[in-house]
Amino acid sequence: MERIRIYCENTSEYMDVDFGTSLKEISHDGCIAALVDNKLKSLDYRIISPHNIRFVSYAHPDGRRTYIRSLSFVLQNVVREMFPDKVLSIDYSLPSGLYCEIRETTAQEDGRPKVYFITDEELAAVKTRMKAMIDADLPFTKKMLSYEDAFKVFTENNQREKANLVKTLGRFNYSVYYLDGKADTFYGPLAPSTGFLKTFDLMGYNDGFCLQYPLDGSPDKVLSMKRQSKLSKALKEHSDWCHILGVRGVGALNEKVINGKIIELINLSEAYQEKKFAETAGQIYDRRGSVKIVFIAGPSSSGKTSSSKRLALQCRNLGLNPKVIELDNYFVERDQTPRDENGEFDFECLGAMDLKLLGEQLNALLDGKEVEIPRFDFKEGRKFFEGNMMRLHDKDILIMEGIHALNPAMIPDVDGSKVFRVYVSALTSLSLDENNNISTSDNRMLRRMIRDNRTRGIIPEDTITRWASVRRGENRNIFPFQENADAVINSAHIFELPVLKYYAEPLLRRIAPSSPAFVEATRMLKFLDSITALSPAEIAAIPPTSILREFIDGQTL
Repeated sequence: MERIRIYCENTSEYMDVDFGTSLKEISHDGCIAALVDNKLKSLDYRIISPHNIRFVSYAHPDGRRTYIRSLSFVLQNVVREMFPDKVLSIDYSLPSGLYCEIRETTAQEDGRPKVYFITDEELAAVKTRMKAMIDADLPFTKKMLSYEDAFKVFTENNQREKANLVKTLGRFNYSVYYLDGKADTFYGPLAPSTGFLKTFDLMGYNDGFCLQYPLDGSPDKVLSMKRQSKLSKALKEHSDWCHILGVRGVGALNEKVINGKIIELINLSEAYQEKKFAETAGQIYDRRGSVKIVFIAGPSSSGKTSSSKRLALQCRNLGLNPKVIELDNYFVERDQTPRDENGEFDFECLGAMDLKLLGEQLNALLDGKEVEIPRFDFKEGRKFFEGNMMRLHDKDILIMEGIHALNPAMIPDVDGSKVFRVYVSALTSLSLDENNNISTSDNRMLRRMIRDNRTRGIIPEDTITRWASVRRGENRNIFPFQENADAVINSAHIFELPVLKYYAEPLLRRIAPSSPAFVEATRMLKFLDSITALSPAEIAAIPPTSILREFIDGQTL
């Protein structure tokens, strides 16, 4: 029998295997998938030519995604078995897992879904059945179906969004997975079998429940339950609004583009977002007797700068006079900046800020005194005082934006009743289909890649390879304080993925297979392949005040 030589990156060794050997036969304990020449493959992939192979476990991002996709399929099968006349919707990500609802096949009069309110007993029964299916170690098998057969399968499953997406993609064949005789698709490799999915939980949450999966670095423990009501409310509002517009998934969005109706959707989305800025400005105005400071925070590429300007305009419309101070001007001198575990300057930690000066100046401004605002020179690594004087008058509102703006420890000695806090993030609730949600992190990474390449000359590889570090900083400095916000502004647009595809796809295609960013670039390209891009003429219809213009250019704010 022919022997094939492969290189295993995990052990730094060459191996000779039989022609047609599956990855599972030579995999290591705890592995759930593998990177074959930097392309993610399931462990049922068979070796017929030489490759570089790296096996991945749950500790790897692609291992986690494979686990979550597979676990979602188990949940889908159980819901389909126990509630055959209803549909599972895996709607969006929460800090504790994936938010799910069981829905009727018909919508409310306004287009919003009719939710079946699952009882605690029913949820416990779903969990028990999932455990039994996992203990049975049932295989996931993949088949290639024609367009007609795939469309029929998803239509019979009452998965109209999935069927709609298949229709708009216009392909001849589709990869479909089967589990215990039931079909579905999850746009990426699955585990070899259900026995790989030992750790999970289901917890009741709002109108539905949360599918919890393992912690990063602790595959035997699920994520802790965090009931962040303000964040989940904003996500739910956006999800319901998508349904009201009839854009429940990417298939419906593709149809808008294909049928020439995307400009109407652009206008509706911009109007909806402007309404949210006006409502937030109204909240500030209603507290004008006490509130004098507005703090804005949010994760990378959420459009915080544009949001602060849009909010300032709405405050001016109500007769307030917003003034802006950049929190970046309150860094400590470079020789006082803390260092991280690698000995590098940690500019993102709270200790990198001159909290004493910030607190003193804010209290002075609240007392009606005049202060001299510093300018921090990042090249010199120190503050300069250049005569920029400021005083707050009766109608003045101070707006400040920064990563620690929601952390009470930033201003421990400032009267909290004088401060209004705003959390801004691109909280997309649009999904690929009923059970494949779109990551808000992916959405933001595409935004950042486009902007940084355009304005700073940063190559896409660097954006991708730095993203894990960006996410660690957000998990440490921003996400724990989301619920401190008085208002949440969702900066995501329902039409933005077709825009981001137009700009990001050429950047991603430049990344070579030898690049450490190639795996992630390939994943993003596969995701974008499901989306129909806008034309330059349609992109020109995006208003110059749009948050998206911060990333694609042409903003007039």
